[in-house]
Amino acid sequence: MHADCLKLTIYFGERDRANGGFLADAFTEIYARHELQTSVILRGVEGFGHKHHLRTDRLLTLSEDLPIVSVAVDTRERIEAARVDVERLQFDGLVTLERARMVTGQPGPVSLHEPTKLTVYVGRQERVNGRSAHAAVVDLLHDRGIAGATVLLGVDGTVHGARERARFFARNAQVPMMIIAVGEGADIGAVLPELSERLPRPLMTLERIRVCKRDGRLLAEPNELPEADEAGRGVWQKLMVYAGEQSRHDGRPMYKELVHALREAGAAGATSLRGVWGYHGDHAPHGDRLLQARRRVPVVTVIVDTPERTKRWFEIVDRITDETGLVTSEIVPAFRATGPDRLERGGLRLAELG
Repeated sequence: MHADCLKLTIYFGERDRANGGFLADAFTEIYARHELQTSVILRGVEGFGHKHHLRTDRLLTLSEDLPIVSVAVDTRERIEAARVDVERLQFDGLVTLERARMVTGQPGPVSLHEPTKLTVYVGRQERVNGRSAHAAVVDLLHDRGIAGATVLLGVDGTVHGARERARFFARNAQVPMMIIAVGEGADIGAVLPELSERLPRPLMTLERIRVCKRDGRLLAEPNELPEADEAGRGVWQKLMVYAGEQSRHDGRPMYKELVHALREAGAAGATSLRGVWGYHGDHAPHGDRLLQARRRVPVVTVIVDTPERTKRWFEIVDRITDETGLVTSEIVPAFRATGPDRLERGGLRLAELG
């Protein structure tokens, strides 16, 4: 089945609290109460937000408050209902709403004419023909020529409406994982039926993107966007940078260099998420393995800001991704940014850009 849906994404800090508990728990409880198709809590490894306070897993004192990203996906009606409860919470951070197409069940042929981001949701211990579902999905995407894929490990979330939380003494079989793939529309459309046949309970989303850079080569500038639509509803923009943890710029890890440069330049925020498996281009799928001397895992860095400011941040991204990496841009048709002064920017009404 194909259906228009919304993706609700929230960027905040690991130790942020609401109603006497951690904010991450509050969000997931809301999503479980509304029985959302899927949601996932992702723990970042480096980033900063409205306070420009650096959060990183490299230093013990800073690793106690890592960046967190919460993603929830369902029909517009269900997401809007959950959003009302989310907005009742008092918290600092960035909330975005984005349009997507949700694919469940066994879809027929899908015709896609633009570069597309495919997100596949599976459980940690879900199996496909005796193999980990995430590895089977990544291998299929690689075999079918999809440009790249990154597996992100969730620590909490909902799967088909039920909450699944990671615990120390449990198999955590259904705790959600996100597999983000980027490729040409025709290639993504062609692989969807195969994915649906192999997964026991397929759940996927499709989003339009623009591919800006690949392996140091500039392909296109980010979309030219207005600051607001004709009704005055604000529009923001998102850049996503996909690279390996071992990728370097001037001898430093590329994702760290990117976060630090953006922070120094005054960007609104940036978050890096470390994957556990994936590939880019012609490289074979790889990731964390036992007894591996060096980690070879993918890292995704997300930057969200106004279209005008995004032009400045893309100049930094362009400079730092001079040799490697995949860079995409996307439209964010609704956002709400709240700082410690409790002043809000934007609103969660979807902009219409024609």
